[in-house]
Amino acid sequence: MHTLFENCTLCPRACGVDRTRGQTGFCGASDTMRAARAALHFWEEPPISGSRGSGAVFFSHCTLGCVYCQNREIARREAFGQTISPAALADTFLALEAEGAHNINLVTAAHYAPHVVRALALAKQKGLAVPIVYNSSGYEAMETLRLLEGYIDIYLPDDKYYSSYYAARYSAAPDYHEIAIAAITEMARQTGAPAYGADGLLLRGTVVRHLMLPGLAGDTAQVLRDLACRFGDSILVSLMRQYTPFDMRDYPELDRAVTEAEYAEACERFLALGLTGFFQEGEAISESFIPAFDGTGLRGEP
Repeated sequence: MHTLFENCTLCPRACGVDRTRGQTGFCGASDTMRAARAALHFWEEPPISGSRGSGAVFFSHCTLGCVYCQNREIARREAFGQTISPAALADTFLALEAEGAHNINLVTAAHYAPHVVRALALAKQKGLAVPIVYNSSGYEAMETLRLLEGYIDIYLPDDKYYSSYYAARYSAAPDYHEIAIAAITEMARQTGAPAYGADGLLLRGTVVRHLMLPGLAGDTAQVLRDLACRFGDSILVSLMRQYTPFDMRDYPELDRAVTEAEYAEACERFLALGLTGFFQEGEAISESFIPAFDGTGLRGEP
């Protein structure tokens, strides 16, 4: 599968660069996998975090590039992180499981998908048994999702925008909506409807996240309506209000938090549409929810 890096089309941007020869596309990643943190994470949706935490592995670089990204230290082209092989990543998964992680949570991994599949295969051979969560921007190539089929139990994609204008302005992806909807459709096909264990934790399913942005209540309404019409109760939806502004001088319209009134109105619409899922408490609005990307928990070469 390493040949997939030679003419890279792992994300919808399909840059076509040869990452094996040092060329880099939009995401800035080479063919060498890099990650920035592996640790128990308690800030996902309740049936994912549970009482012991989700075993989150944060990968360096990103194919989307949102101007407001809370993981900006590792998402930019010149991203923090350290090199990790598939074998070492497999050992990292097993170490997280041994720490008590309810699941393994792959955060922004599309541009390393061939390496991740290899790592998952190795870890499963060594006894990895917890569900695998694929935590995604929603901007995914269909071929990459099909490469992941059979390895992912829970998809956790974003559905960020309905409007191509906002998608272009804030994430340099005017085609975001149609790409994300196609991706979510494929994810839901792979996982089926949400399924829970006896402990109430999610075993399979697709959970779609929508992060509210200030002043975009109308776009949020369209996103929620679209999800309700297309998917009904075959997916879960998480309506998030954790947006935290930082250095938004070039985007002054985003230089504030989402108000209580904006979020309350969106929650009312969510319920009126018959959506099933999760809301966030006000204390979620804090940079304290951004973990330290210092290499914590990553295993070295075996």
